[in-house]
Amino acid sequence: MGDRANGDPSMTREQDRPWQPLSPQEMADALGDAGFPWWIAGGYAIEAFVGRTFRPHGDIDVLMLRRDRMAVRMLLKDWDCWAADPPGTLRPWLADEMLSASVDHIWCRRNFSDPWRFQLMFDEADGGTWHSRRSASVRRPIADMGWRDAAGIPFLAPEIQLFYKAKSPRPKDEQDFSAALPLLGERRTEWLAAAIRAAYGVENPWLDRLPPAMA
Repeated sequence: MGDRANGDPSMTREQDRPWQPLSPQEMADALGDAGFPWWIAGGYAIEAFVGRTFRPHGDIDVLMLRRDRMAVRMLLKDWDCWAADPPGTLRPWLADEMLSASVDHIWCRRNFSDPWRFQLMFDEADGGTWHSRRSASVRRPIADMGWRDAAGIPFLAPEIQLFYKAKSPRPKDEQDFSAALPLLGERRTEWLAAAIRAAYGVENPWLDRLPPAMA
């Protein structure tokens, strides 16, 4: 926890407050004036790709580039935003504070008494290329990181989301993997296999479930 939160028990309890996540459309409305790229991530990204709802969601995640963190803080100036200082204790993110590169997650709500509404996640970029905070060797052109649905909502590419889920899969991650895998196609599956090997090693269990030529 940051120095401003030390000794304040109210801040240590914030992570236990309830969630009432925005819908993807509400999320798009909240970030509609953004002048930077962002993508709805997590299970919502997988369900959008699959084209059906198959499990409940306790939150909604948005991936964006770390270099745009001050731009998003200005856009969300009327929101109550909290930074997850490593190893994950929440404390307020002040409107004019430039966060350190160690802070990857931000929880957001409309005000102090409101449930949590969404989580921002920061990732790395070099010019027009994204690279994962998990491994700099996992890279992709920023323009090829996602896609938009019929309503124009940007979603993270399923293979990138599955790459993040592959590190330590939880039951919901296994659901997402099983639902998306048959629909990925050769190009997405080959990228996913290469990314998993580069970041997590050849013993990652999901590699055994990919087609042999790609794993």
